[in-house]
Amino acid sequence: MHFQRTLKNTIRCTGIGLHRGEKTYLSLRPAPENTGIVFHRTDKGGALVPATVHNVVDTRLCTTLANKDGVTVSTVEHLLAAFAGLGVDNAYVDLDGSEVPIMDGSAAPFVFLIQCAGVVEQNLPRRWIRIKKPVAIREHDKSAAFQPCDRFRISFLLDFDHPLLTQQGIDIELSETAFVKEISLARTFGFLKEVETLQSKGLARGGSLDNAIVIGDFRILNEGGLRYENEFVRHKVIDAIGDLYLLGHPVLGHFTGIRSGHALNSQLLRKLLSTADAWEFVEGTLPAPTARPIASFGELAPAMAAVHR
Repeated sequence: MHFQRTLKNTIRCTGIGLHRGEKTYLSLRPAPENTGIVFHRTDKGGALVPATVHNVVDTRLCTTLANKDGVTVSTVEHLLAAFAGLGVDNAYVDLDGSEVPIMDGSAAPFVFLIQCAGVVEQNLPRRWIRIKKPVAIREHDKSAAFQPCDRFRISFLLDFDHPLLTQQGIDIELSETAFVKEISLARTFGFLKEVETLQSKGLARGGSLDNAIVIGDFRILNEGGLRYENEFVRHKVIDAIGDLYLLGHPVLGHFTGIRSGHALNSQLLRKLLSTADAWEFVEGTLPAPTARPIASFGELAPAMAAVHR
């Protein structure tokens, strides 16, 4: 039997918000069973913002949540991905600002914080959302879908009209080990022209080569290059894992995305929850991971195209 998990200790850090560029203090704290992940705005009288898809109010550039009083928390996806990847069901996240720090642009710093705090089992069984039948959202050349699967598997394809970012694909069964080694280090990315435009509008004010991959016309501007050959699509998997954790429970199913982002991911979650016969809660013991290899784009593309027709 798998039981719910929370943090063993409280741990704190500081960082800069990607879009506002403001220094923020963040604390991760243990929480009781069935709490879920809850953001706590210490600068707003202790306002609570539960991390659920019903609280998503904006998906431009990042995922933003708000409670019924309009108190917001943005850029939540990388931290939520770390909680999901390390199997943390319940935690409080204290913030003295409206944006989760971007750290180095990946989920790895949050993985480090959670591992330093430690993770402990609680007294109630863990519940998964098991996908029972296909659910999909399509928008022009973008799509996101769930398929039944007895594990948590993600397949993602992306392509841009850019010589460094034409076509990348990944197919991976998510376990804690796979998340930490194969996914968590992938950083957010942006094109130099877009970054300049955003900053001229007062956005991405905290963005730098220290917390994002910046892509020029013909080269990566970061001195150290890439952490993975296909780091871009691996980061999209981080975003998807964080967005999917807004269901409030881990998933037993196969998520597939083609050029999808926060908006489409959120729409897929809402469609799933509104389709009563497409999912169910389950408790118990999971099958052991199969250590499936990561598929190449060429291997992945035909199957993905079939799913999203």
